[in-house]
Amino acid sequence: MIGARFLDSDLFYNFKRSPVAVGAFSVALLMILGSVLAPWVAPHQPFDLATLSLNNSLLPPGFSQGGQWGFPLGTDDQGRDVLSTILYGSRVSLFVGLSSVLLSMFLGIMLGLLSGYAGGRLDAFLMRVADVQLSFPAILIALLINGVAQALIPKGSGETSLALAVLILAIGLSKWPDYARTVRGQTLVEKNKEYVQAARVIGVSPLRIMWRHVLPNVLGPVLVIATINVAQAIIAEATLSFLGVGVPPTSPSLGTMIFSGNNFLFSGEWWLVVFPGLALILLCMSVNLLGDWLRDAMNPKLQ
Repeated sequence: MIGARFLDSDLFYNFKRSPVAVGAFSVALLMILGSVLAPWVAPHQPFDLATLSLNNSLLPPGFSQGGQWGFPLGTDDQGRDVLSTILYGSRVSLFVGLSSVLLSMFLGIMLGLLSGYAGGRLDAFLMRVADVQLSFPAILIALLINGVAQALIPKGSGETSLALAVLILAIGLSKWPDYARTVRGQTLVEKNKEYVQAARVIGVSPLRIMWRHVLPNVLGPVLVIATINVAQAIIAEATLSFLGVGVPPTSPSLGTMIFSGNNFLFSGEWWLVVFPGLALILLCMSVNLLGDWLRDAMNPKLQ
């Protein structure tokens, strides 16, 4: 039922008529499916030590002289297939990006609703906190939060799952003001409309008004911001991993692959940096183009 309504909607009609949106969606979907289905579509298992051989280390791509088509994008210094590692590494990058966006979106929506509906000193305090945080680059905020969290974690508990949780927390907490300010502005408009006034008159509680009446009417701009922020979160994860404070080497992402390959760049093993970098560019560019299309499609002034 919902799918049929979407296929008949103006949004899907605009999507079909936009070659850029269709192309970006196709590239993003292909990369997401490749990462999700990596255990089944990857040519090799890059993290199974029994299948790795140092004799296959630093092989060039299959189309280059000395390469093997069994490793189409070459191998790294441990004999791991670069294509398979990209597929598995994309899973980590996408997981961190999506999870951090969900966290920042949840915090921003809740604080924006509360700030806009309550007003007064609470509104002033929350917005001043947001203003202070927005005065610093998001990557510096993420670095600060990541450093504090790593300092508080005992040295012996550096598990991959814990490192991922810290990374998600750092990126998520650095982006909540984007959502909070947008939701707050929308809430200031919605709370003075007649349907909200009518709900107040009949005795509906403020929490119920915010959740059932105001929230559904402020989600449109939030979804646009979230789409664009997914690409920004993936880049932030790659940046932190490249700086050595992100995902541990035992669970490599696109950022750690670029960081590791950078050590071999000047010795001629260019494929260790180029192919993970291209994967990161394609993923982020496709998501950004989708976000730009969604912003234009949901803007009534452009219809």
